[in-house]
Amino acid sequence: MRLLHTSDWHLGRSFHRVNLLSAQRAFLDHLVETVRAREIDAVLVAGDVYDRAVPPLAAVELFDDALHRLAGLGVPTVMISGNHDSARRLGVGSGLMERAGIHLRTDPADCGTPVLLADAHGPVALYGLPYLEPAMVRDTLGARRADHAEVLGAAMDRVRADLAGRPAGTRSVVLAHAFVTGGAISDSERDITVGGVASVPVAVFDGVDYAALGHLHGCQTLTERVRYSGSPLAYSFSEADHRKSSWIIDLDADGAVHAERVDCPVPRPLARIRGRLEQLLEDPEQARHEDSWVEATLTDTARPHEPMARLVKRFPHLVSLVFDPDEGPTRSLASYAQRLRGRSDQEIAEDFVEHVRSGRAADEQERAELRSAIDEVRVDDMAAEVAR
Repeated sequence: MRLLHTSDWHLGRSFHRVNLLSAQRAFLDHLVETVRAREIDAVLVAGDVYDRAVPPLAAVELFDDALHRLAGLGVPTVMISGNHDSARRLGVGSGLMERAGIHLRTDPADCGTPVLLADAHGPVALYGLPYLEPAMVRDTLGARRADHAEVLGAAMDRVRADLAGRPAGTRSVVLAHAFVTGGAISDSERDITVGGVASVPVAVFDGVDYAALGHLHGCQTLTERVRYSGSPLAYSFSEADHRKSSWIIDLDADGAVHAERVDCPVPRPLARIRGRLEQLLEDPEQARHEDSWVEATLTDTARPHEPMARLVKRFPHLVSLVFDPDEGPTRSLASYAQRLRGRSDQEIAEDFVEHVRSGRAADEQERAELRSAIDEVRVDDMAAEVAR
């Protein structure tokens, strides 16, 4: 059976205020053509279909058009909700869509109920594990603790229990939206840390033939049977070196995995350039970035006059300007966002406590209280999102 594994479409997202809808449409055109040309048997979408719980109408229309085109090809699609999606909204109409071969899996209670497909070698069971917010799904799944490893482990126990009752030789695929240990992160992924821990061990997926992961935006292989497809577009400059792609996965008669990367269309390359303003304006080596989306970091010791206006003349697609002086007092002008880049909510809170207490760091009990407060806020936000 030939599967196309993709994830993290983030329909409706912009890139530094640049509307990406046309680029997302081009990706979906590419996806549909790949399904047709490469004779794909099923499409797997491992979460974060939308960028936010209430997506703009244009994003919903784009999603609707893609589903109609896939259904028109007669190719089943299995899709789960991610941490950016509203599971309840995404799941509306799932019963009707199932009749057209669009299988939306957004309810944690259904983790052990597969979509059943078949090829010349027999059945293939595809299990959809939507993003599992630990505090909200612990009781549903019967997990011992409200953390990512426990709830995902409980969901996988349901998968293995269902699989054990199926005919011998049934091949199995799991879709999951999670941060698995060993994966490389990007700036554009939302922090899902709970209780100070965000990742789960790759061994949680033992017992299935293939795990199609979503959440991390870089295409990567954790094991031959556990992979991230990554996002089809770059959503932050931390992804400038990513090769955006999807996976074509061939499952043979015995469940062995053969994987091939299929590159996604690139609307415009990304470039990070660094140096003094005059250097960036005059250096012939920078000519190769003149048609790229550019993040420029200026190292001038004194802030130059109208740097954005001057840089845009050479780099018309400049979308981000950062100041990081080589030396001198202007170093303190680095933006608040720049100083926080790559830091978790827990780390930011602990840094604040240390700052207001003149260097005395939070002790273990205080760190635990901060973790508890952050987790409570996250759960409250998720509950409010579900109630809307």
